[in-house]
Amino acid sequence: MHDVYPLLEKTDFPIIFRGRLNTIQINLGYKCNQSCLHCHVNAGPKRKEMMTLETIDQILNFIKRSDVKNIDLTGGAPELNDHFDYLVTQARELNCHIIDRCNLTVLQEPNKEYLFEFFRKNYIEVVASLPCYEEDNVNRQRGNGVFKKSIEVLQRLNELGYGINKKLQLNLVYNPQGAVLPPDQNVLEKKYKSILMGNYNITFNNLYTITNMPIARFGSTLISQKKFGYYMKLLKSNFNNDALNKLMCKSLISIDYRGYVYDCDFNQMLDLNISGNKRLHISDVKNSTMPKKINTADHCFGCTAGSGSSCGGILV
Repeated sequence: MHDVYPLLEKTDFPIIFRGRLNTIQINLGYKCNQSCLHCHVNAGPKRKEMMTLETIDQILNFIKRSDVKNIDLTGGAPELNDHFDYLVTQARELNCHIIDRCNLTVLQEPNKEYLFEFFRKNYIEVVASLPCYEEDNVNRQRGNGVFKKSIEVLQRLNELGYGINKKLQLNLVYNPQGAVLPPDQNVLEKKYKSILMGNYNITFNNLYTITNMPIARFGSTLISQKKFGYYMKLLKSNFNNDALNKLMCKSLISIDYRGYVYDCDFNQMLDLNISGNKRLHISDVKNSTMPKKINTADHCFGCTAGSGSSCGGILV
């Protein structure tokens, strides 16, 4: 694995500052039942890093003393954490809206069948990765058989009301397969909806297109293919100033499996601490003491290229 940070550290990205915090993104661990090429977390079945119950309770205490009500769960596959159900249940008791970033196939793992009903009961918003509507493309990016399993899970979610009942949101995520920007989100969403309904009788709410970040596994692959410089030039030449004011890091913090706080999930993977050189733990965070200046590097151009990119799709 190539170290990409030395290629990103020196940057001319604009200085940006944090606004009002409204979302906590929690990485429950790097273990995943898949190993996707575009994964900026470098997650996979062999990863051992998982959040403990003690850290989860520290996060819940922060939620109690703040007014944040949007909880965004990610990984790895967040559902593989032994304390996933506990965190969801406790956060729901605090009137939080829960987003689960699901790879779909994890719901077919042993002893995970119950999660379908658990999701429905807790009105968990499912943001599901489906990088294409074509079987060959998905299997090439995520592994043999992944597309078929993903379709089966989506059909099951539809049976429970997901993508149909307004309280059961089902959103899909598209990632490009290579060193290119995503296509127009609105146009691609219409195509996804048409093909998934026509071929598999699947419906969903929204499609989010997300730009691949030049870090971790994808960044290392770019270096190996001698495309890193080309991709960075592509991101910078498509800089969109209108996306700058809507960056997710302005209203979100990312918490790693140990409880340390970062400006975003991407900075977490580069170990760019929220407060400079000193790590900040969630147990020590108060809204009034949250650092205002956001730590940036050249990878941030990935969020401002074209129509902009965030965990909720395009920005402009």
